Amino acid sequence: MFEKVLIANRGEIALRIHRACREMGIATVAVHSTADADAMHVRLADESVCIGPPQPAKSYLNMAAILSAATITGADAIHPGVGFLSENADFAAMVEEHGYVFIGPSPEHIALMGDKVRAKEAARELGIPVVPGSDGAVEGEAQARKVAEQVGFPLLIKAAAGGGGRGMKVALHEGELMQAYSMARAEAKAAFGNDQVYMERYLGQPRHIEMQILADGQGGVVHLGERDCSMQRRHQKLLEEAPSPALNAAERARIGEIALKAMHRLGYRSAGTLEFLYENGEFFFIEMNTRLQVEHPISEAITGIDLVREQIRVAAGATLDIRQEDIKINGHAIECRLNAEDPTTFAPSPGLVTDYHQAGGLGVRVDSHLYAGYRVPPYYDSLVAKLIVHGNTRNECLMRLRRALEEMVIDGIATTTPLHQKLISQPDFIDGNYDIHWLERWMKQQAEG
Repeated sequence: MFEKVLIANRGEIALRIHRACREMGIATVAVHSTADADAMHVRLADESVCIGPPQPAKSYLNMAAILSAATITGADAIHPGVGFLSENADFAAMVEEHGYVFIGPSPEHIALMGDKVRAKEAARELGIPVVPGSDGAVEGEAQARKVAEQVGFPLLIKAAAGGGGRGMKVALHEGELMQAYSMARAEAKAAFGNDQVYMERYLGQPRHIEMQILADGQGGVVHLGERDCSMQRRHQKLLEEAPSPALNAAERARIGEIALKAMHRLGYRSAGTLEFLYENGEFFFIEMNTRLQVEHPISEAITGIDLVREQIRVAAGATLDIRQEDIKINGHAIECRLNAEDPTTFAPSPGLVTDYHQAGGLGVRVDSHLYAGYRVPPYYDSLVAKLIVHGNTRNECLMRLRRALEEMVIDGIATTTPLHQKLISQPDFIDGNYDIHWLERWMKQQAEG
């Protein structure tokens, strides 16, 4: 097992990794920008190294600085967390080339799944159902028209590199095709430096379902059930739950078996998530995230398995000591992402946290790096806390979540807590009757009065 792990990230996820390491008897190294000198994970880590100024490109994305910190502190391994360099194949390769262990998948698998076109081709080969669409990148208007004829409308045009809703346009009919195609390419070029796009059928009211995978690269593969991440705004998740209220046991078993077989054939190692659109009983692969997910705690809540601990064990060469038949889905869990944003306009709200009190009690977990007196910097993602609630049933979970949201105190900055309080009181959400477009429809209705 490792003696010392460098955590190449910040915020709540860095603190989450630190805690897992400490429980395993592993020393930690926190790297931080000058803006994060007083961050909680920096205070708690055994050692800390400043790697640059606030701008991510000069600190958390500075590969050379991170590797230098590993050298200076004598770390054995590097955990990339989520975001930043967590899905950067070049960084994973550099970590290994410099003699450290990258706590994550192989650089080859990161590169494969990081390219949306190649990932879709690989999914087909691995027996994973995909949305009907182009076989690869669409080169030119003539090919775009040809794909449209074959697949039909409505069509979704997506950037081959990147995500988060950028470089993504919908053409509802032929008259919108060329404009949508040109705009998607332009956005992709601006956002990712790559204007390649691909096209696929646009699904009208799908759920966003993802399967949590754990694999050891030595033949051991398990899944921890699915998460429903359909509560989204501009393709960004606000709330997730597990298991999905939309799936029955047979559907869960079917997509779980597909995921297991595919990851076994791929020879995958570490935690990973296969993401699908689900509509009318059909699953369609959209991408694979080759890292820990922000919403991983709800899978931990319903299975009792520590995903970060398993990531570390597998990276150290251990085989999984759990089998699929050992994993039981216990109850229901929901996670609310509490962001430092105005709950109506979503404008960022950095600043000084004047008072902070975490919700508590049975079945309540809060992953957060906040404390009273902490100043939320304006340079990074606005996520400041994750409220995770578990109950024996979905109804019990909802009642517990309502109580926990009332207990959360984050003063001095605006947060999305009031939005979550409204969302979980909506009849559609209570009934589990929502899709990936529900939130934006609801918000439009609220704005119109």
